Amino acid sequence: MSAATQLVPIQYEPVLRAALLEDLGTAGDLTTDAVVGSDAMAEGALVARTAGRAAGIDIATATFALLDPDVTVDVEVADGDDVDPGEVLATVRGRARSILTGERVALNVLGHLSGVATTTAQLVAAASGHRARIVPTRKTLPGLRALQRYAVRVGGGVDHRFGLDDGVLIKDNHIAVAGGVTAAVERARARIGHMVKVEVEVDTLAQLDEAVGQPIDAVLLDNMPTATLAEAVQRTPGHIVTEASGGITPETAPAVAATGVDLISVGWLTHSARALDVGLDFATTGG
Repeated sequence: MSAATQLVPIQYEPVLRAALLEDLGTAGDLTTDAVVGSDAMAEGALVARTAGRAAGIDIATATFALLDPDVTVDVEVADGDDVDPGEVLATVRGRARSILTGERVALNVLGHLSGVATTTAQLVAAASGHRARIVPTRKTLPGLRALQRYAVRVGGGVDHRFGLDDGVLIKDNHIAVAGGVTAAVERARARIGHMVKVEVEVDTLAQLDEAVGQPIDAVLLDNMPTATLAEAVQRTPGHIVTEASGGITPETAPAVAATGVDLISVGWLTHSARALDVGLDFATTGG
């Protein structure tokens, strides 16, 4: 992973703090505090139970430092590495109470982000051999967008617009309210600055023909059959980026990529990706 793709603590620590506060409530970890002595020390290995792509190791293990700065973490694999069942991702050492209390939050974050990266990597592989790149959407879990988008990049995908404020995407409901594609684009161009790009969603070839006649930068070809999608790509001038969307899976991605689209956007990458099964194998070391 290059330095440019990494997140810094200020981007993920608020998420970890909120998750820990949710888990600890007002009374703290009743089970651990009752069962484990305050001086007990432990070592735990974060282990992949299934194969996949690791993502968010440093993010997830930062959970322990928030609880106890004396907990140490030795990372065994890097984000972006493909791991096998039984492979150790990181080793955590320190007070047993701190490790046990932070275990679930750390595993939730690590499993989820690794699942997003794994699924992204599968889609990237499915579209290989063509120009299409895999991009996520704004269908992210509230509060987790920066983390989930990071995991997509770890999986080999690239970013779409990050939020409502960094690009114009005129969708079907905008078009309906504005009274048509042309009216919607004209209003958008009159309002935005010269650095902001404009994309229009279309679901028919007639809408596409109208859209590409406007000063737009990209066109979202939504839920089109493969043959129609291929025709749409051919009709779109080369200076306009083409994006396909609509229930695309690793099974259908090769055919979609073969149409020549520039981007394939997948919402379920972030809202429904299956978590990578990761566990903490724990062994006491005294106390």
